[in-house]
Amino acid sequence: MSDAQLYHLLIADDHPLFRGALREAVNGLFERIEVAEAGAFEEVVERLEHGSEVDLILLDLQMPGVRGFSGLMYLRAQYPSLPVAVVSANDDPAVIRRCMAFGAAGFLPKTLGVDALRSAIARVLAGEVWTPPDVELGGDADADSQAVIRRLATLTPQQVRVLMMLSAGLLNKQIAYELGVSEATVKAHVSAILQKLGVESRTQAVIAATKIESGQWTFNPPPR
Repeated sequence: MSDAQLYHLLIADDHPLFRGALREAVNGLFERIEVAEAGAFEEVVERLEHGSEVDLILLDLQMPGVRGFSGLMYLRAQYPSLPVAVVSANDDPAVIRRCMAFGAAGFLPKTLGVDALRSAIARVLAGEVWTPPDVELGGDADADSQAVIRRLATLTPQQVRVLMMLSAGLLNKQIAYELGVSEATVKAHVSAILQKLGVESRTQAVIAATKIESGQWTFNPPPR
C-alpha cells in the first residue's frame, strides 16, 4: 500500500465515543484517509446506495436497524466486493468463526490496543484476513452459510429492509410509514420475500429472519 493513496473508511457503530476513538486510530494510519461515520445501519445502506466511495467498512454487530449477523450478511450479499471487518465487543470464538463464515474480511475485538488495531486494519486494507491469533477458525464457510448469502443476494435492498422490520415486529402500515411507501407496496415486497426465502407465510419469514440474525438458519425449499 502507498501512503499517497486516498483510503475511504466507513465506521458503523452506534456509540459516538467508540466511533471517535476508532476515527482517531485510523486517522494515524495513512497520509491520506477519509473517514465517514454511521450510527445506524440505515445510514450505511443510504451511503452505499448513493454511490459513496468506500474501501472498507468497520461494522459493529449490534446497532439500530440490524441485529446479530444480518447486517454483515446483507452487506456481503449486496456488495460482495466491498470488504467488511467486524469490530465487536463480543469476541466469543464461535461468534468470530461465524462472522468469518459469512464473509467478513476480519474480526477486530474492541479490546484491541490502538497499535494492534491500526496494524489489523492496515492488513485488511492490504487484502489480508485478520482475526485474533488465538482463535482457531476451522474450515471454509459451511454450505448453510453460503445458501443464506445466496438467497439474501436475491433480495433487493428495500426487501431486506422490510424483512428486518418484519423481524422487529412491525406491521405493514408501520413499515409503509417508515419507508415512505404505500401498504400495497409493502405487501408486494412481503410476497416477493416469501418466494425468495422459500417460505409460505409472514410468520415463517419472521422466523427465518430471526434465524438469519442469529446465524442459525438452514434453508429448506418449500415442497412442490
